[in-house]
Amino acid sequence: MVQILQGKDITLAQLIDEFGLQLADDEDFFSEWRHDLAELSDLEKQSLNEVKAEYLHLSKYPILEPVVKMVVLSPLLRLAGFYQPPFYIASEQEVKISSEDEGTIIRGRIDILVFHPPFWVLVIEAKRADYSLEVGILQALAYMLANAGGNDKPTYGFVINGREFQFIKLTKQDTPRYALQRFRLLCNIVFSLPLLSYHRFQLLGRTS
Repeated sequence: MVQILQGKDITLAQLIDEFGLQLADDEDFFSEWRHDLAELSDLEKQSLNEVKAEYLHLSKYPILEPVVKMVVLSPLLRLAGFYQPPFYIASEQEVKISSEDEGTIIRGRIDILVFHPPFWVLVIEAKRADYSLEVGILQALAYMLANAGGNDKPTYGFVINGREFQFIKLTKQDTPRYALQRFRLLCNIVFSLPLLSYHRFQLLGRTS
């Protein structure tokens, strides 16, 4: 009997048991964030500080997922250049992934997908501010496994709740492997932009 799961309900045990997902223990597997990153301009720093100030102001009341997308995520993607050619943005992209024996199917919708046809380049999950990133990380990993066009190249994920953000790297050669890098957004928001921009330039190289 086929088991159908929703991406929002997936567990790490299910990703490991059904899809063979493994955590990479090699420090160099996800070394991109340690590379020399570009210096921000004064205007970029000002823009990011405004994002931080706006988020802190609005956080007096509960910040739900749509507000996180609007106030924090949208400015980051714009400043990082993901609204410019050759990239495109899709919202609520429906995905489905089956285990090798097709006994388990995961269905769901990606909050935001950055893509360069036919490649997925960045899978983004946004959560309300009082949610842990863990649920979003598992969702993003499940959806990244569904990226049939990227078996020979890594897929990147970005999970954000306004207070923190998590970068994810997934490779699918032979055995799917992943690694994580988490930052406190309010402390490292000035760092988040060059890191996103670095991924953009790397992705430009692989999609050209």
